[in-house]
Order: sequence, then C-alpha cells, then structure tokens
Amino acid sequence: MQLVVLGLNHKTAPVEIRECFSLSEDQIRHGLRHLNEYEEIFECAILSTCNRTEMYAVLDDADDALPVLEEYLASMTGGRFDVADYLFYYQEEECVRHLLRVAASLDSLVVGEGQILSQVKKAYSIARDSGTTGTVLNTLFHRAIAAGKKVRTRTRIAYNAVSVSYAAVELAKKVFGDLSHSNILLLGAGEMSELTARHLVDNGVRTVFVSNRNFDRAVALAEKFRGVAVPFEDFMKSAVDADIVITSTGAPHYIIRAWDVAHLMPKRGGRPIIFIDIAVPRDVEPEVAAIAGASLYNIDALEAVVESNMRERVQEAQAAEIIIEEAVAEVLAKFRYLAFRPTLAGLKDKAENIRQRVLKRALAKLPDAAPEERRVIENMSKMLLRKILRDPILNITEAAGTGREHYYLEALRTLFKLEEAGEEGRRDLETCRRHPRQ
Repeated sequence: MQLVVLGLNHKTAPVEIRECFSLSEDQIRHGLRHLNEYEEIFECAILSTCNRTEMYAVLDDADDALPVLEEYLASMTGGRFDVADYLFYYQEEECVRHLLRVAASLDSLVVGEGQILSQVKKAYSIARDSGTTGTVLNTLFHRAIAAGKKVRTRTRIAYNAVSVSYAAVELAKKVFGDLSHSNILLLGAGEMSELTARHLVDNGVRTVFVSNRNFDRAVALAEKFRGVAVPFEDFMKSAVDADIVITSTGAPHYIIRAWDVAHLMPKRGGRPIIFIDIAVPRDVEPEVAAIAGASLYNIDALEAVVESNMRERVQEAQAAEIIIEEAVAEVLAKFRYLAFRPTLAGLKDKAENIRQRVLKRALAKLPDAAPEERRVIENMSKMLLRKILRDPILNITEAAGTGREHYYLEALRTLFKLEEAGEEGRRDLETCRRHPRQ
C-alpha cells in the first residue's frame, strides 16, 4: 500500500483552472460514495478550497494507479480537462509533509491564514463519515490537524495583519482599543472599502455610514451592514459622529482637505478621529495629519504595516517548519509501527495459543492443585512468554525504517511459520499498512 496526494493549488494552476476543479461538499460526498467503483483506491479524502483541490489516497501501486486517480478526479468535476501540467503528485513522505504544511497554513497563499485548518478538519470529517478512511488516512489526518494546532499555539504565525484591510483594523484598535462604541464612515463603495468595513464590523464597530457619488450604490452597501446611506454632499456632517473614516473614491483630487477637518474637530467635543485613505490618488490632504486629534493613514502606511507583519510571519514560519518536520518524523514512525503490526500480532497470537495449550495439559496432570497454585503456574507461563518475546519484538521495532526491517520480518515469518501474518505484512510494508476498508 502506498500513500499519495494528487492535486493542484495556487502555486501550480491559475484561477481559471482551479475553478474547474473546485468541488462543493455535496460533490465530494457524492464522489466518495462511488469510491468502491475504483478497486485500486483503498482509502480517500478530498480537500477542496478556493486555492486548492487535493485528493489523498491509499493505493496498492502509486505509479499504476495514477491514471485511475486522474479519472476519479475528472468524474467529480463533470468531465476531463487537459491539466496534466498543473497537477502535482506526491508519494509517501512527500505526501505526509505536504498535508502537514497545508494544515499549518505554510502552503497557503497568505502564510498563517486561519481558515485552512478548519477546512482540513472538514475534509477529513466528510471522508470519515463517508467510510472512505482507514488506518492510514485516519492516522495522517489526526496528526496533521494536531500539527496545525501546535503551529498556531506555539508560534505567532497567525498574528498581525497581512492585508491592507486587516492593517486598517489594527491601526483603529491601537487608537480606540475596543471598537464596540465606534462608528465608521465609508466614502466610496468599492471592493476595498467594503472589505475594510467588513473587518471593522466583525471587530465590533457599532454603526456604518456610507456615502458615494452614486447614492443608489451607497444605499446598497449600507444595507449590507444595516447602516445609513448619506448623500455625498453631506458626508462631512456624518463625520461628526464617525470615529473612523475610510476613503476610497477614485476621485482625481482631495475630497477631504485640512480646513474641512479643522472645522470638524470642535464639533466632535475632543473625540479623536482616524482617516484611513486607501485611495490612489489620495482622497485626504496630507496636512490633515497635523491637526490635533486627527490621525491619517494612507495606502503607503498601511502597506508598510503589512510588509513588516509579513516579515514577522516569515520568521515565525521558520519556527513552524521545525514543528512540522518533527511531526513528519512522528507520522512516519507511526506508519512503520503499523507496518510491523500484523507480523507482531501474528507472533503474539501464535505464542499465546501455544501457551494456553501447554498450560491446559500441565494443569490436567495436576488435578489436586489448589486455585492459588493454578494461578501461580498460569502467571509464570505468561511471564515466560513475555520474556521470550521481548527481545524479538524490541529488535524488530528498532529495525523499522532501516535496511534490516525486511530481514527481521521474513525471519520471524519463516521461523515461526507466520504465513498469514506474512502475507498481510507484505501488503502493508513501506508506508502505513492498513486493514482492508469495511
């Protein structure tokens, strides 16, 4: 059995290709229900997000089964696509490392983003509920999810804003702390101003005023936030009640000048105000920053925050990579143990059967033995068995992953005539060998 992942992501495929392979939860569930039609695939889980679609599978032969995996993936996307140049195909250790890095957000478009771990959990949950995971994928996904959590708790990879809109929220928090008593005024109804407003609202902002030259667009955007649409010529009146002003109008000249703000501040009763100017050309006259109580951040200031935070995330990612490599080693060690488990189980079962037969014959010859004497004899037989098996078990466990593992496995199977365990062990050798899926 071999562990593999077939897929594409933001690194290997443009968005128009990724869109063709984006799968809904219903499509994934439907596809997994038909997994039994593909005899070469023993276990399967599918992760599909806006930036990746990846199929994790356990196969009998990774090379021979690749066309089958491609066919299976194509069946879920509604047809065949000539995407060979966009697909990646990782086996064994590479596959393990890839999923662990994905779960830790080290393979994300934005390193440290918070959604991917929950998406990995969901992908595993769907596959498990569909009955398409076994020992291998259960082990892999459990360890990947644990590693993702460990990275997020032991590093600061998810801290600090790495987008302009999040940086605006950070700056607002530095001034006001708790945003639950703050109001915002949006000037312009573009995508960036909407996204910034969304992040601020998610962080507790109370009221949203929206003003745009096209009043209908202002109304439409205000409805999204249960806010208030304001005629463009009156937006400075709303600024009296606003604590944060976000501007992104696309105007060719300043729409907020220093003298506007100078006249505004006395009406605010000493309350501070932040202007977040994400427009290019700028909407707010630079001299506004010199007015007492007013803070001004333009797109350059926000991008500087983002760049600084990205550098910090890159440093934290280096620490996260160490955690991932430790986790990869743990997964591979677990897989090696599982590879030997059928042979060791066969050895223990055979030895236990012999012990019980011999013990039964011995006790039959001692009909007058007291119950306590019988317990002593049985405990002695168990102790002898454990001591006899201890060294073989230790040696074969230590040999896992080395050039001696095949020698020890074959020696045990031959010496103890573990034919049945030998057949299962050979099927399971190399990655994590699982029991057949129920």
